[in-house]
Amino acid sequence: MTAPEGFGPASRVALYYAPAEDDPLWARAVAWLGRDPATGADVAQPDVPGLSAITEDARGYGFHATLRPPMRLLPGVGWEDFRRAVAALAGSIAPFPLPPLAVVDLSGFLALHEATPSPALQAFSDVCVAWVDHLREPPGEAELARRRRGRLTAAEDRSLVRWGYQYVFSTWFFHMTLTCRLTPEEQAVYRPAAQAWFADVLAGPREVRDICVFVQAEPGAPFDLVERVALTG
Repeated sequence: MTAPEGFGPASRVALYYAPAEDDPLWARAVAWLGRDPATGADVAQPDVPGLSAITEDARGYGFHATLRPPMRLLPGVGWEDFRRAVAALAGSIAPFPLPPLAVVDLSGFLALHEATPSPALQAFSDVCVAWVDHLREPPGEAELARRRRGRLTAAEDRSLVRWGYQYVFSTWFFHMTLTCRLTPEEQAVYRPAAQAWFADVLAGPREVRDICVFVQAEPGAPFDLVERVALTG
Protein backbone atom coordinates (compact mmCIF):
# COMPACT_ATOMS: atom_id res chain seq x y z
CA MET A 1 0.00 0.00 0.00
CA THR A 2 1.30 3.45 -0.89
CA ALA A 3 1.60 6.13 1.76
CA PRO A 4 -1.66 7.90 2.59
CA GLU A 5 -2.28 11.27 0.98
CA GLY A 6 -0.59 14.04 2.94
CA PHE A 7 1.66 11.67 4.89
CA GLY A 8 4.90 13.34 5.96
CA PRO A 9 7.37 13.88 8.81
CA ALA A 10 4.77 15.57 11.03
CA SER A 11 2.22 12.78 10.58
CA ARG A 12 1.34 10.37 13.36
CA VAL A 13 0.45 6.69 13.00
CA ALA A 14 -1.45 4.52 15.44
CA LEU A 15 -2.57 0.91 15.74
CA TYR A 16 -6.15 0.57 16.90
CA TYR A 17 -8.94 -1.94 17.22
CA ALA A 18 -12.18 -1.00 15.49
CA PRO A 19 -15.16 -3.21 14.72
CA ALA A 20 -15.66 -4.33 11.15
CA GLU A 21 -17.44 -1.81 8.95
CA ASP A 22 -20.31 -4.27 8.38
CA ASP A 23 -20.72 -4.72 12.14
CA PRO A 24 -23.83 -2.81 13.36
CA LEU A 25 -21.67 -1.44 16.19
CA TRP A 26 -19.56 0.47 13.66
CA ALA A 27 -22.56 2.24 12.12
CA ARG A 28 -24.01 3.04 15.52
CA ALA A 29 -20.68 4.38 16.85
CA VAL A 30 -19.74 6.56 13.89
CA ALA A 31 -23.23 8.09 14.06
CA TRP A 32 -22.82 8.76 17.79
CA LEU A 33 -19.49 10.53 17.15
CA GLY A 34 -20.59 12.20 13.92
CA ARG A 35 -17.75 11.12 11.62
CA ASP A 36 -16.71 7.96 9.78
CA PRO A 37 -12.89 7.72 9.94
CA ALA A 38 -12.84 5.14 7.14
CA THR A 39 -14.37 7.56 4.62
CA GLY A 40 -13.76 10.92 6.27
CA ALA A 41 -17.46 11.73 5.88
CA ASP A 42 -19.55 13.52 8.46
CA VAL A 43 -22.42 11.39 9.75
CA ALA A 44 -25.74 12.59 11.16
CA GLN A 45 -25.78 12.22 14.94
CA PRO A 46 -28.74 11.06 17.00
CA ASP A 47 -31.09 13.77 18.23
CA VAL A 48 -29.49 14.24 21.65
CA PRO A 49 -29.08 17.90 22.69
CA GLY A 50 -25.44 18.90 23.08
CA LEU A 51 -24.09 15.65 21.62
CA SER A 52 -21.90 17.35 19.01
CA ALA A 53 -20.04 19.34 21.67
CA ILE A 54 -19.33 16.46 24.04
CA THR A 55 -18.11 14.20 21.20
CA GLU A 56 -15.87 16.77 19.48
CA ASP A 57 -12.54 15.40 20.74
CA ALA A 58 -13.49 11.75 20.27
CA ARG A 59 -14.77 12.52 16.77
CA GLY A 60 -11.32 13.73 15.74
CA TYR A 61 -9.65 10.53 16.90
CA GLY A 62 -12.25 8.26 15.30
CA PHE A 63 -14.10 5.38 16.92
CA HIS A 64 -11.46 2.94 18.20
CA ALA A 65 -9.71 1.25 21.08
CA THR A 66 -6.02 2.15 21.31
CA LEU A 67 -3.44 -0.61 20.92
CA ARG A 68 -0.25 1.27 19.89
CA PRO A 69 -0.83 4.95 20.78
CA PRO A 70 -0.16 7.63 18.14
CA MET A 71 3.50 8.13 17.32
CA ARG A 72 5.68 9.88 14.78
CA LEU A 73 8.17 7.83 12.82
CA LEU A 74 11.90 8.30 13.26
CA PRO A 75 13.65 10.43 10.62
CA GLY A 76 14.63 8.12 7.79
CA VAL A 77 11.83 5.64 8.53
CA GLY A 78 9.24 5.62 5.77
CA TRP A 79 5.66 4.47 5.41
CA GLU A 80 6.80 1.25 3.74
CA ASP A 81 9.00 0.39 6.75
CA PHE A 82 6.09 0.90 9.11
CA ARG A 83 3.67 -1.01 6.89
CA ARG A 84 6.03 -4.02 6.63
CA ALA A 85 6.38 -4.13 10.41
CA VAL A 86 2.60 -4.07 10.88
CA ALA A 87 2.12 -6.81 8.28
CA ALA A 88 4.66 -9.01 10.08
CA LEU A 89 2.95 -8.30 13.39
CA ALA A 90 -0.48 -9.20 12.03
CA GLY A 91 0.95 -12.41 10.60
CA SER A 92 2.03 -13.50 14.08
CA ILE A 93 -1.41 -13.16 15.75
CA ALA A 94 -4.53 -15.28 15.28
CA PRO A 95 -8.04 -13.79 15.45
CA PHE A 96 -9.65 -14.06 18.88
CA PRO A 97 -13.04 -13.34 20.50
CA LEU A 98 -13.89 -9.90 21.82
CA PRO A 99 -15.87 -9.96 25.09
CA PRO A 100 -19.29 -8.29 25.21
CA LEU A 101 -19.09 -4.53 25.69
CA ALA A 102 -20.90 -2.10 27.98
CA VAL A 103 -21.24 1.69 28.28
CA VAL A 104 -19.30 2.72 31.39
CA ASP A 105 -18.02 5.82 33.17
CA LEU A 106 -14.22 5.91 33.08
CA SER A 107 -13.09 8.81 35.28
CA GLY A 108 -15.84 10.99 33.88
CA PHE A 109 -15.58 9.88 30.25
CA LEU A 110 -18.23 7.64 28.73
CA ALA A 111 -16.69 4.71 26.88
CA LEU A 112 -17.34 1.19 25.74
CA HIS A 113 -15.46 -1.27 27.94
CA GLU A 114 -15.28 -5.04 27.94
CA ALA A 115 -17.81 -6.62 30.30
CA THR A 116 -15.29 -9.29 31.37
CA PRO A 117 -11.48 -8.98 31.48
CA SER A 118 -9.69 -10.31 28.40
CA PRO A 119 -6.07 -11.47 28.72
CA ALA A 120 -6.03 -11.80 24.93
CA LEU A 121 -6.80 -8.09 24.51
CA GLN A 122 -4.06 -7.16 26.97
CA ALA A 123 -1.55 -9.37 25.13
CA PHE A 124 -2.65 -7.86 21.81
CA SER A 125 -2.02 -4.33 23.02
CA ASP A 126 1.31 -5.29 24.59
CA VAL A 127 2.71 -6.80 21.39
CA CYS A 128 1.44 -3.89 19.26
CA VAL A 129 3.29 -1.41 21.50
CA ALA A 130 6.56 -3.33 21.54
CA TRP A 131 6.63 -4.53 17.94
CA VAL A 132 6.82 -1.14 16.23
CA ASP A 133 8.58 0.77 19.00
CA HIS A 134 11.93 0.73 17.21
CA LEU A 135 10.33 2.91 14.51
CA ARG A 136 9.03 5.55 16.94
CA GLU A 137 10.45 9.04 17.33
CA PRO A 138 10.75 9.76 21.08
CA PRO A 139 8.60 12.59 22.44
CA GLY A 140 10.26 15.94 22.89
CA GLU A 141 10.48 17.82 26.16
CA ALA A 142 7.38 19.89 25.36
CA GLU A 143 5.28 16.76 24.81
CA LEU A 144 6.62 15.14 27.98
CA ALA A 145 5.79 18.26 29.98
CA ARG A 146 2.28 18.42 28.50
CA ARG A 147 1.52 14.82 29.38
CA ARG A 148 2.95 15.22 32.87
CA ARG A 149 0.45 17.97 33.60
CA GLY A 150 -2.01 15.12 34.11
CA ARG A 151 -0.28 14.21 37.42
CA LEU A 152 0.99 10.82 36.35
CA THR A 153 1.70 8.01 38.76
CA ALA A 154 5.26 6.72 38.96
CA ALA A 155 4.34 3.75 36.75
CA GLU A 156 2.67 6.00 34.18
CA ASP A 157 5.69 8.30 34.07
CA ARG A 158 8.01 5.35 33.50
CA SER A 159 5.79 4.20 30.64
CA LEU A 160 5.81 7.70 29.16
CA VAL A 161 9.61 7.89 29.17
CA ARG A 162 10.20 4.34 27.89
CA TRP A 163 7.32 3.91 25.43
CA GLY A 164 6.22 7.46 24.61
CA TYR A 165 2.82 7.14 26.27
CA GLN A 166 1.63 6.70 29.82
CA TYR A 167 -1.07 4.07 29.28
CA VAL A 168 0.68 0.95 28.00
CA PHE A 169 1.31 -2.53 29.41
CA SER A 170 0.36 -2.50 33.12
CA THR A 171 -1.33 0.91 32.82
CA TRP A 172 -3.27 0.10 29.63
CA PHE A 173 -6.97 -0.68 29.62
CA PHE A 174 -9.33 -1.38 26.74
CA HIS A 175 -11.81 1.41 26.06
CA MET A 176 -13.59 3.00 23.12
CA THR A 177 -14.18 6.66 23.99
CA LEU A 178 -17.63 8.14 23.42
CA THR A 179 -17.45 11.59 25.09
CA CYS A 180 -15.23 14.16 26.72
CA ARG A 181 -15.07 14.26 30.53
CA LEU A 182 -18.56 14.99 31.85
CA THR A 183 -19.88 16.51 35.03
CA PRO A 184 -22.10 14.32 37.23
CA GLU A 185 -25.09 16.25 35.92
CA GLU A 186 -24.05 15.57 32.32
CA GLN A 187 -23.45 11.91 33.14
CA ALA A 188 -27.05 11.67 34.32
CA VAL A 189 -28.20 12.83 30.88
CA TYR A 190 -25.73 11.27 28.45
CA ARG A 191 -25.03 7.89 30.01
CA PRO A 192 -28.66 6.71 29.69
CA ALA A 193 -28.73 8.16 26.15
CA ALA A 194 -25.59 6.21 25.19
CA GLN A 195 -26.85 3.04 26.83
CA ALA A 196 -30.08 3.28 24.87
CA TRP A 197 -28.30 4.08 21.59
CA PHE A 198 -25.92 1.12 21.84
CA ALA A 199 -28.18 -1.32 23.71
CA ASP A 200 -28.87 -3.77 20.90
CA VAL A 201 -25.37 -3.92 19.35
CA LEU A 202 -23.02 -4.53 22.29
CA ALA A 203 -23.58 -8.15 23.24
CA GLY A 204 -21.72 -9.53 20.24
CA PRO A 205 -20.48 -12.03 19.42
CA ARG A 206 -17.59 -10.50 17.50
CA GLU A 207 -13.93 -11.25 16.85
CA VAL A 208 -10.78 -9.17 16.71
CA ARG A 209 -9.76 -9.96 13.14
CA ASP A 210 -7.38 -7.20 12.13
CA ILE A 211 -5.14 -4.34 13.16
CA CYS A 212 -6.51 -0.96 12.13
CA VAL A 213 -3.90 1.53 10.95
CA PHE A 214 -4.98 5.11 11.67
CA VAL A 215 -3.06 8.15 10.42
CA GLN A 216 -3.15 11.81 11.38
CA ALA A 217 -1.67 13.63 8.40
CA GLU A 218 -0.67 16.74 10.34
CA PRO A 219 -1.12 18.23 13.82
CA GLY A 220 -4.75 19.13 14.43
CA ALA A 221 -6.05 16.98 11.58
CA PRO A 222 -8.49 14.15 12.29
CA PHE A 223 -7.31 10.57 12.39
CA ASP A 224 -8.30 8.44 9.38
CA LEU A 225 -8.57 4.68 9.15
CA VAL A 226 -6.33 3.96 6.18
CA GLU A 227 -5.99 0.18 6.29
CA ARG A 228 -7.12 -2.97 8.08
CA VAL A 229 -4.33 -5.54 8.25
CA ALA A 230 -5.80 -9.01 8.76
CA LEU A 231 -4.61 -11.22 11.62
CA THR A 232 -3.35 -14.46 10.05
CA GLY A 233 -1.20 -16.07 12.75
